[in-house]
Amino acid sequence: MRIIYGTGNPAKLSAMQRRLEGLNIEIIGLKDVGKEIPTVPETGKTPLENARQKALAYYKAFGEPVFSCDSGLYFDNVPDEIQPGVHVRNVNGKTLTDDEMIAYYGGLAKEYGDLTARYRNAICLVMDEEHIYEAMRDDMASEPFLLVSKPHAYRKPKPGFPLDSLSVDIKTGKYYYDLEDEELDKVAVEDGFYEFFREIKK
Repeated sequence: MRIIYGTGNPAKLSAMQRRLEGLNIEIIGLKDVGKEIPTVPETGKTPLENARQKALAYYKAFGEPVFSCDSGLYFDNVPDEIQPGVHVRNVNGKTLTDDEMIAYYGGLAKEYGDLTARYRNAICLVMDEEHIYEAMRDDMASEPFLLVSKPHAYRKPKPGFPLDSLSVDIKTGKYYYDLEDEELDKVAVEDGFYEFFREIKK
């Protein structure tokens, strides 16, 4: 089975390919399709709404099975008006660069103290017009982690995951930058996606 993952982010593509190993699914990215990639506005208020918008648009463009994911970042004990939610990169009407994201969220952690954070994730899979599957389940959420004010000593943002330089695993106290891929998958990559595809393949 070949399914397009509706992302142009190579880091996210690699993570998903590792995540779904053993399911006999070939996962390719948008850049592998060989067709013009449509620009899809993400105007949803939740990760699931955004995932659905993207998956339906890519299916319309490519005519083959495609899934899209979206996530929102949520902090404990901060005012609602500064909860990033689905607008992680967009703050006060501005789209932040990787360095600006590190500066902004590092500043929040400095103001409020280390922030307990988690990503809530959603997926929409379009096999054809009659078979559309979607979910935003608790087992798709990341493990809680700390977002801290001091960036990792290796300051350059990780391509595709700039906030990894501020993210610390609660159990080990290690920055995400210092975790091996397998360790990082256990804390930041969610088992729920594997179960989602496993259940559909039954």
